[in-house]
Amino acid sequence: MNIKHQKSKLILDLFEEISAIPRCSKHEEKIGAFLLQWAEKNNLESKKDKVGNVLIKVPASTGYEGSGAVVIQGHMDMVCEKTADSPHDFTKDPIRFVYDGEWLKADHTTLGSDNGIALAMAMVLALDKEAVHPPLELLFTVDEETGLTGANALEAGFIKGKILLNVDSEDEGVFTVGCAGGRDTHITLPLQYEDAPEGFVMARLKASGMNGGHSGINISDDRANAIRILVRALMTIKSDFDLLRLADISGGTAHNAIPRDAWADIFIPRDSFKAIEQMVADQEAVFKHEFKQTDPELKVSLELQPETMGKRPLKVAGGAKIFDLIIALPHGVAAMSTEIKGLVETSNNLASAKIANSKIEIVTSQRSSVMSRLHALTLKIEAIAHLAGAQAVSGNGYPPWQPNMQSPLLARCKDVYRKLFGKEPHVEVIHAGLECGIIGDKNVGMDMISFGPTLKNPHAPDEKIHVGSIGKIWDFLVELLKSLK
Repeated sequence: MNIKHQKSKLILDLFEEISAIPRCSKHEEKIGAFLLQWAEKNNLESKKDKVGNVLIKVPASTGYEGSGAVVIQGHMDMVCEKTADSPHDFTKDPIRFVYDGEWLKADHTTLGSDNGIALAMAMVLALDKEAVHPPLELLFTVDEETGLTGANALEAGFIKGKILLNVDSEDEGVFTVGCAGGRDTHITLPLQYEDAPEGFVMARLKASGMNGGHSGINISDDRANAIRILVRALMTIKSDFDLLRLADISGGTAHNAIPRDAWADIFIPRDSFKAIEQMVADQEAVFKHEFKQTDPELKVSLELQPETMGKRPLKVAGGAKIFDLIIALPHGVAAMSTEIKGLVETSNNLASAKIANSKIEIVTSQRSSVMSRLHALTLKIEAIAHLAGAQAVSGNGYPPWQPNMQSPLLARCKDVYRKLFGKEPHVEVIHAGLECGIIGDKNVGMDMISFGPTLKNPHAPDEKIHVGSIGKIWDFLVELLKSLK
């Protein structure tokens, strides 16, 4: 691809280098070491805290020595999702870039532009001799995607700056000034097994091809959740073939991604296979019609398994409890904001379900910009689990970032953007989670804003970044820093 914006090319070259380093959430050791080595190579002061957050300090430009430090912040980890047919190994394989017109995407995997592009942009800025700026603190956090662990573990005094520029938003021309808080719940239910009845065979029911997506940004799109599609199909089949017995189930991979694929191994009478296969085809037609706008590639299929792989069916009551529990758990938008038109206030993502060690393990991920409603939704989920005889454990979560529309930094950003591009930027509060609220709570008096280049479908294998928007964010960032003398 011919990239005319010189700095964009440098940023993308460095982003590709970053993308060759494994950095799934909770596995940021190698990318952290890379950043520290890069800082040492370029004679920049750096340090790492006890959880792996990295801070790199960049001296002020001439004439800006007396200005307060500015924190430029992004996270090291990425959501590691791939298509069912991808052989990619996130523990060792580099992300393969694919340029498609004005967009950059990956080869059947998440791209990791959320948030690797922030790292690359900050690093290019640190070495740029043309850009003028106050002292910079490049703060790169760990494990943002699975609970904002790095931000939560930041210790007082780790950063000094009172202005925070978070480069983790996903629409150029949009300034984010607030976000939802979040909390996860882990549900477990012990299971018991017995031998399959005589004449039963094992088959695998698959629900696949759904678009998935970000559980905050895309939750209002009403996209299909593969786990719910699977269980709806299973319950419909069981209503006509009560002898169906569940042996195994698995779906979803990340708490903040809408599940795209799920499967269940079931035992059924051998002579009923053809009839059940037809029911599955009928169910697929129903689901494809229901989600024709959001998930046109949705598929539901049944395959006879030549071997049972040592699996046994659950006792009847256990399978029924799993179906009832999953279908009862909420998924999707729970409430819209009464203060900001069009903003999702509260939602839940039925994120994953799997059987391991003779128990079903289910993860839900709640979000809300109102803490009391986040608590109420969590209580509801826990209550549903308890009614099924399951155990539910909820994490502490993280608070929402409350917007400050009178922020001096917001006013400055709007002014710089107008002068640079001749139009008014959009200011919004989002239903996703950002680290600003947590970092701001730990650094009283910090003025914060979030922005970034245009991304589509984060947390899904069709994630992509608009190449032209990278240059616009660069130009804005440089001009903003220049104004902070």
